[in-house]
Amino acid sequence: MLPSVLQRSTADHVPVLAEEVRRACAVQPGETVVDCTFGAGGHATLLAEDLQGRGRLIAIDRDPSVRPYFEAFHRRFGSLQARLLRGEFSIVLEQLASNDVEADVVLLDLGVSSMQVDRPERGFSYSVDAPLDMRMDPSSRLAARELVNESDEKELTQIFRRYGEERYARQIARAIVRRRPIETTSELVDVIRSAIPAPARFGEGHPARRVFQALRIEVNDELGALERALPAALEMLRPGGRLAVISFHSLEDRIVKRFLRREEHGCTCPPDFPVCACGAQPTLKATPRRAIRPTRAEVERNPRSQSARLRIAVKALDG
Repeated sequence: MLPSVLQRSTADHVPVLAEEVRRACAVQPGETVVDCTFGAGGHATLLAEDLQGRGRLIAIDRDPSVRPYFEAFHRRFGSLQARLLRGEFSIVLEQLASNDVEADVVLLDLGVSSMQVDRPERGFSYSVDAPLDMRMDPSSRLAARELVNESDEKELTQIFRRYGEERYARQIARAIVRRRPIETTSELVDVIRSAIPAPARFGEGHPARRVFQALRIEVNDELGALERALPAALEMLRPGGRLAVISFHSLEDRIVKRFLRREEHGCTCPPDFPVCACGAQPTLKATPRRAIRPTRAEVERNPRSQSARLRIAVKALDG
């Protein structure tokens, strides 16, 4: 029996772009599905329904707190071959690919999950006071607390600019260094507010949003993991297999878009070559080429979906 808090969380969880993912993945009974970011199991549940008890679903997540959600999922789909692999998805995908595991669908729902944001003690949210943590895997060595209190001003500035695209990165980094030690999310929010010019505090979104995003990305190596995961996912896919990636900010989406364009192009010759000499063939085709965005109705139901972008690609039949 699930604890009451977990029951409510599971019932309330609405996966982003759910029907769009379901249509694009077009799961058929007997296929193998890899959900690289299982979370509370929202997308996995929809795709498992389409498997109709025949086939296999491999769930991956670095967060140990997903275990009860997976156990509930497994009880619901008892006739389905399903297993949970705990670990950072790029590492697990590379291990699966090296062991010749093949898949028909690979889904990556990037960023922080709702179940992590909604647990204040995890330190992901700038809206509630909590220890400054932000680790998706609580056993990881580096937490946001260490990053904030041990990095020098130059390092913090680079992190805020690179991963948060924060206009006031230098001012915020300088204020952090002056106010350290900083132990909680509220303390960090106060420092950020104090470092930003007054007119900018009332712009689009929360003034701490970009810094929190940057710290979370750095703590969890999110962009590095994505760069490593995409080639491994492609290697695992059978010809005709579908790759689906949901991103929530331009840094993630840019990586996915570049990867898809490169694999669609095939040829790796320098641009000034008059004819292709490498013979490399396209391995993927994006369908459609533009990212799929949530409808206005979905954004009204679930404001967290507003920035979501879904990109779909199909592996070449001779890939």
